[in-house]
Amino acid sequence: MTMPFFSPQQDPGANFVELVKRAGLSTFPETWSESLGVPHATTCVALKFNSGVVVAGDRRATSGNWISHRDMEKVVQTDRHSAVAISGAAGPAMDMIKLFALQLEHYEKMEGRPLSLEGKANQLSMMVRNNLPAAMQGMIVMPLFAGFDTDNQEGRIWAYDATGGRYEEREFVTIGSGGMHAGTVVKVGWKREMSAAEAIELACRSLWEAAEADAATGGPDVLRGVYPIIATITADGWVKSSDDSLGEIFERLAQEVRAR
Repeated sequence: MTMPFFSPQQDPGANFVELVKRAGLSTFPETWSESLGVPHATTCVALKFNSGVVVAGDRRATSGNWISHRDMEKVVQTDRHSAVAISGAAGPAMDMIKLFALQLEHYEKMEGRPLSLEGKANQLSMMVRNNLPAAMQGMIVMPLFAGFDTDNQEGRIWAYDATGGRYEEREFVTIGSGGMHAGTVVKVGWKREMSAAEAIELACRSLWEAAEADAATGGPDVLRGVYPIIATITADGWVKSSDDSLGEIFERLAQEVRAR
C-alpha cells in the first residue's frame, strides 16, 4: 500500500484522525451516538425565585427521530439541597448523576458535614471534563446544577459546557434542544421577587412552549398521566411537585391556548 499525497491546502499534518479520513480509510461514523441509537434527553430549565430555585425537565428521550422513552426522569435530587438536570446522551448522564450523588454522600459521611454548594458545582465540573473523550464521539453530557446555598441563604444555578467549564447564572438557565424556546418564555416572564408558585407555573409554561416548537421535547401526556419533573429547592430542602398540581397548571395553559 502506498501513502496518499495531499496538496498543501489538504495536508492533514500530524493529525492521524484527519489523515485516515482524507485517505478514505475511516470506518467510524461521524457521531457514534446517532449510529448506535443512543437515547438523548432534552429540555431542562432552572430559575431562581424569592426563596430558592425551581428545577424542571420534560420526560421525553429520543434516538434520532424515534421516541425512546416517554417517562424519563431528567431532574434528579443529589442531596437535600441540590439537584442535577441533564441533557445529552442519557446513559452516560445517568451514570454521572449516580456517581455524583454517591460522592456527595461519601464526603458528608467522611467529613461530618456536607460539601459547600460551590464545591458540589466544582465536583460536577470535573466529572463533565472527564467525559470529554466520549463527548468527542458524540456522547455529550450537558448537565445543569442547582441548589440552595445554606451559607449565603440563597438559590444558585450553574450551567456547563462539554469541556467541564461551569458558569453561574444569576437569574435562570435552560439547556437541551428546546432550551432556546424555553429560555425565551422564561426571559419574558421572570421577575426577581417571584413566589414558588409563580416560578413553577413559569417553568411549566416554558416547557409547554418548548414542546410546541421542538420535536425532541415532550409535553404533558394527559393520556398516560406523565408530566414534567418539577421541584423546588429552598432552605427546607427538595420538594417535588405532585402530578395533580402540575395537571391543574397545564390544564389552565391548555385553556389559554384554546382561547387564542
